[in-house]
Amino acid sequence: MQISARTRVFTAIAAGAVTLVSISALSASRTARAGLAASTVSSVAVPNNVAPPEQTPKDALLVLSKQGQTLAIVDPASLRVIAKVPVGNDPHEVIASSDGKMAFVSNYGGGRYNALAVIDLVGQKALPSIDLGPLRGPHGLAFAGGKTWFTAEAADAIGRFDLETMKVDWILGTGQDRTHMIWVSPDEKWIVTSNVAAATVSIIEQTDRGGWKQTVVPVGKGSEGFDVSPDGKQIWVANAGDGTISIVNAAQKKVIETLHANVGGANRLKFTLDGKRVLVASLGEAGLTVIDATTHKEIKRIAIGRGVAGTVMEPGGKRAFVACSPDDFVAVVDLEKLEVVGKIDVGKEPDGEAWATRQ
Repeated sequence: MQISARTRVFTAIAAGAVTLVSISALSASRTARAGLAASTVSSVAVPNNVAPPEQTPKDALLVLSKQGQTLAIVDPASLRVIAKVPVGNDPHEVIASSDGKMAFVSNYGGGRYNALAVIDLVGQKALPSIDLGPLRGPHGLAFAGGKTWFTAEAADAIGRFDLETMKVDWILGTGQDRTHMIWVSPDEKWIVTSNVAAATVSIIEQTDRGGWKQTVVPVGKGSEGFDVSPDGKQIWVANAGDGTISIVNAAQKKVIETLHANVGGANRLKFTLDGKRVLVASLGEAGLTVIDATTHKEIKRIAIGRGVAGTVMEPGGKRAFVACSPDDFVAVVDLEKLEVVGKIDVGKEPDGEAWATRQ
């Protein structure tokens, strides 16, 4: 699928889209709170006098540099950065399309910005960005059903961008303060978001009539990083404010256990691919905490610089790549030895990460 070279402004909602909160209400309330003007991110051309970089590998690690405002494309075999692509203001999260050919980056700015940067991973170049209109503060990203799903934190909403129609074709207001991260099931039937200031998670399910039902589950203070277990039965939520982890039964839609894990400042949580362990990244406790997903006991704390953030597993499940934002490197963690076995320099303040597998 080719994106036109000219910059477009995309509609904020398609006919028939389902909303719990009107767009005008969202825009008015959040714009007043943010007190900021509209902003877009323009694509940046790669200079013609630069020699072509190496080809993007079939399996590629993607890492954002917040201060560098770039997306690094990393060869996971050699741990070398083979290309950097400009992605605009304050990039926070990145997600790849299911065919591994494109990536999308949220330009966050705490509500200042309203754009998603678009990257051609094969051509290793920036494409025209997506203007989200009143959906300000995009942050969390997911890719499902051939569409890019995103949170709009300043609008207390989530949305979906259709690559075929080139429009935001669906919006849902959560009514929760700082809807930040998002997970979407492969069949697009249910969605989970973390709502940081509200100290909740939202479980959103599609109804038989085609609408959506939201269940708000109270968790701990500063609920941000979360993950759904590989079997889909549990949602683990890292609560940065009180250092706990809330374990939510997905079917019952309630907290069944709170772990006093001492993970203050935790902002990311990920299951290993086999579902046996949980990795909790913390900028406050300066390291990676490994927890047994069955016994709920701490296995080990891996010291990594002055704090860690974005975390992603490689497809084979043998390694994790963890962004050490304060120290400007990505740590390569051997998940059998549970130790750091390598470092990657991707630029200043690395954070959001994703995996791209080209089909």
